[in-house]
Amino acid sequence: MMRAGQTPAWFKWPLACVLALGALYAVMVVHATGQTLLAVTLLGISGLALWTYTSSKTHALRYLLPGVAAALIFVIFPMLYTFGIGFTNQSSRNLLAQEQAYAHLLAESLEKPGSRREFQLQATDSSWRLTLLDATGAPEWITPALQLIDTDKTPQVVRLSAATSASNRPAPLPEVVHHIPVLRKIQLQRPDGSLLQLSGIRTFAEFEPLYVAETHAALRDTLTRTVYSPDPQTGFFTSAQGDQLQPGYRVNVGLRHFLRVFTDDKFRQPFQSVFGWTVVFAALSVFFAAALGLLLAVLLKWDSLECKGAYRLVLFLPYAVPGFISILVFKGLFNQNLGEINLILHGLFGVKPAWFSDPLLAKTMLLIVNVWLGFPYMMVLCSGLVSSIPQDIYEAAAVAGSGPWTTFRRLTLPLILKPLTPLLIAAFAFNFNNFVLISLLTDGRPDILNTKLPAGTTDILVSYTYRIAFTDAGANFGLAAAISTVIFFLVAILSLLNLKMTQSNDQRKG
Repeated sequence: MMRAGQTPAWFKWPLACVLALGALYAVMVVHATGQTLLAVTLLGISGLALWTYTSSKTHALRYLLPGVAAALIFVIFPMLYTFGIGFTNQSSRNLLAQEQAYAHLLAESLEKPGSRREFQLQATDSSWRLTLLDATGAPEWITPALQLIDTDKTPQVVRLSAATSASNRPAPLPEVVHHIPVLRKIQLQRPDGSLLQLSGIRTFAEFEPLYVAETHAALRDTLTRTVYSPDPQTGFFTSAQGDQLQPGYRVNVGLRHFLRVFTDDKFRQPFQSVFGWTVVFAALSVFFAAALGLLLAVLLKWDSLECKGAYRLVLFLPYAVPGFISILVFKGLFNQNLGEINLILHGLFGVKPAWFSDPLLAKTMLLIVNVWLGFPYMMVLCSGLVSSIPQDIYEAAAVAGSGPWTTFRRLTLPLILKPLTPLLIAAFAFNFNNFVLISLLTDGRPDILNTKLPAGTTDILVSYTYRIAFTDAGANFGLAAAISTVIFFLVAILSLLNLKMTQSNDQRKG
């Protein structure tokens, strides 16, 4: 007997088969695009989903599977994909697979000298004709009637015949431009077998390949007769003289990028500097924001303070305003010549600090802005934690003669520090990767001089990685992925150390 809400077997199994076939088709399409890791991930999730929703022993897992699948696709897969790229030479010059780069180079061609011919597009009753002109402008070759409709992606070969005279008036240039996408897919074949392709808005020409295939997947330049062989070390087709063809292709480089981070002197020096500043920036941002937030939370708890609601609203406004707007506003306020901060400092003390060109002042500016953006959140958290402390404890402390500082140090701080610690660690991890602030306020500048890769004195690891991956000449994705992997493990290790230290302090106090 079928239970209430249970899907009938005659409906469940056909539906499962249809969904399984659809999932297999999607996996094959993804695999055909070259994304093998994503295809394997989708195949595993599809198999797990099929088993979960068809088995009678997986009732609890049915509610967990959507979250597990989302975590696998949007968290685990990007991590594994980034980790895998770190072992390759992938960059803007090495994006393709070797077979794709080989096919791309074989498809390159040069216009054969003296083969260019102007053409005219002429309309007939319901079709078009192409007329090729000789050097004097007289009709030389003509095509049969053509239907210029873009229905096929493959090139269409059209035989030419000798032209006797111009039959119709040539179409104007706008009409020719309108049919350019279709004309690109037409190859005109002369009686001698040579093929002409579109080479301009008004011309066809004969093309010859720039490279031809040699043995062992090598290429030969048809102009210089130079042979280029695949080099598995660099990922380029390279000649005996060391010349490389573009584009290159992806190859596995092993631990080269990871070793470079820690062993290459020209790379290690800026990396160590950036890493040290990243830790200092994240730690000081959390410390000052938490200290200011806690101070304001304690002050707002003061019973004699009037208009508490108005104060809370005003102090919470920096968190309510979108962060990128506040950052851009501060960027204008700290402007050396026109910023209000320097105008005030110049009026009071006669100085105009170079906030954006002096490394120390730039770092100070970043900390000021980041604390301004972060203290309202800490204030709200601490307000809730302070409010949860029983009032009887404070009354007992007051009877014992404890002053405000002693009460705060001996009662308030120890009682809120334990529940606040996980939030402080999360805030540290966030500031460790606070790319938006660095990018919008200083963009990592001022730059560190005499470095092999671009680096700034205010760069943190994530902005430094972004520079290498997207703004450096060559866009070294493999190296950036290796640094991203290192950042992941560094944040994980630092977070674990913070948790261990917190647990040890709690055990000592216990």
